[in-house]
Amino acid sequence: MAGNWALSGRRQALERRGAIFDNIRAFFRERGYLEVETPFRIPAPAPEANIDAIPASGWFLHTSPELCMKRMLAAGYQRIFQICRCWRAGERGVRHLSEFTMLEWYRAGTDYLGLMDETEELLRAVAGAACLRYRGCSIDLSQPSERLSVAEAFARFSTTTPEAALADGSFDEVMVERIEPNLGIGRPTFLYDYPACCGALARLKPGNPNLAERFELYLGGLEIANAFSELTDPEEQRARFLAEAAQRAQNAKLPYPAVDKFLDALKDLPDSAGIALGLDRLVMVLLDAQSIDEVVAFTTEEL
Repeated sequence: MAGNWALSGRRQALERRGAIFDNIRAFFRERGYLEVETPFRIPAPAPEANIDAIPASGWFLHTSPELCMKRMLAAGYQRIFQICRCWRAGERGVRHLSEFTMLEWYRAGTDYLGLMDETEELLRAVAGAACLRYRGCSIDLSQPSERLSVAEAFARFSTTTPEAALADGSFDEVMVERIEPNLGIGRPTFLYDYPACCGALARLKPGNPNLAERFELYLGGLEIANAFSELTDPEEQRARFLAEAAQRAQNAKLPYPAVDKFLDALKDLPDSAGIALGLDRLVMVLLDAQSIDEVVAFTTEEL
């Protein structure tokens, strides 16, 4: 009975969640996007060192629909979006679920800067208010969002540089403890131009190959989305995947099969950009929820 009471108590949040999803779909349809569905169970995910897939009957539950959606871009689809379930092993906390809902969209003929503009428009379209309150923080959506490079963020909020932090292995720690809590305060923040090694599938910045054309969106100190200009060189992508696979092996993580069909398709991928946005987290912010558990029907522990 207690479980049923908890589920009943989420009704208002789930109704608002459904309305947010409706507004998201309307936003993309008005802009000529095609809503697509791709398989949840795939032969292999992208071999990223820090993201672990869940095995499923000899294949894997996808950690993101990215590989399949990029193959659709390569096949000529210009604007596509998808709202789907994704799975990542070992992720659980007040901001994390191992099974969660992702919004991904991809657009040909643009780059990560164009996606920043579109993401800003999406936020305004679905928020339902010009100003949000999240964990006591006001977030003004009526003004232009902050655009802050990773180098600028390290200079402002830490005592080191991205290069030094990467060299001594503290990059992630500095990001989580020093930088992220200060982002998206007062207005949304786009943190962009990551070190090249932090963008496994991102295009490198023309004129500065030390940087990847990647950004993350923050609201109230919470990372909401991850995006980049797409890498279209299959040989460079293959080399990066081999490096990620080697890192996984060094960390004694489960090896993945090769993603040859994806790599073969990259030669036909147009200049484009794509973004993955965590919808459970976005709903958390829009509803000023303290935990991700408040904005989903069931958590794993309740099944």
